[in-house]
Amino acid sequence: MRIAGIHKNSFVDFPGKIAIVVFTPGCNMNCFYCHNKTLISGGNEEFIDNDEVLELLVKRRGFIDGVVISGGEPTLQKDLEGFLEKVKSLGYAVKLDTNGTNPHVVENLVQNGLVDYIAMDVKAPFGKYNEICRTNVDVDSIKKSIEIIKSGKVDYEFRTTVAPGLEMDDIFEIARGIEGARLYVLQKYRDVSESAVKDFRNPQFLLDAAVRIKGIVQRVETRGVAFCA
Repeated sequence: MRIAGIHKNSFVDFPGKIAIVVFTPGCNMNCFYCHNKTLISGGNEEFIDNDEVLELLVKRRGFIDGVVISGGEPTLQKDLEGFLEKVKSLGYAVKLDTNGTNPHVVENLVQNGLVDYIAMDVKAPFGKYNEICRTNVDVDSIKKSIEIIKSGKVDYEFRTTVAPGLEMDDIFEIARGIEGARLYVLQKYRDVSESAVKDFRNPQFLLDAAVRIKGIVQRVETRGVAFCA
């Protein structure tokens, strides 16, 4: 499996666990707000040897609880399952970050017990996927991944970055598309440039959105604020 980078200590990427984050290169989307744009092409990175990462995991046992596989889009990696088998054999819990475009991969990982938590980005209402992701997206695959995750026994969250182009009605439509989900996370979009870092939305927008979709999903979270539906 190709590994483009690692973050050796994270307290926020895996709920309830201290984790190492492994970043894979390559993505089949081109979202304008992506903070990992250097990973999208997947062709120019100097990759980290798999054995080097596994050796690190052996050394960190007792200090680290889990491993997050992020990207890019990890399900594009042909050797993902084999790598996760090795990670699980070391006793680690595994979290997968995915955009849901490869439901067969997600389903295999769930059925084979290779993931303990899945975070799936739901980018937009189904009708606006191509606009937000700036590529042709097979929406049926997105829908299938949602159903696989919702019906499986693995803990999960769906999440949306509330970026320019998404309005209140869009958040409502996304919530309807994941109706009954255990957890839906609304993430702030931040415009990061050399000169400034600013929030796109007033925080009240996220709070109002959470109130509006209360009852459609079981729980909504927005950066430290939780609503029980």
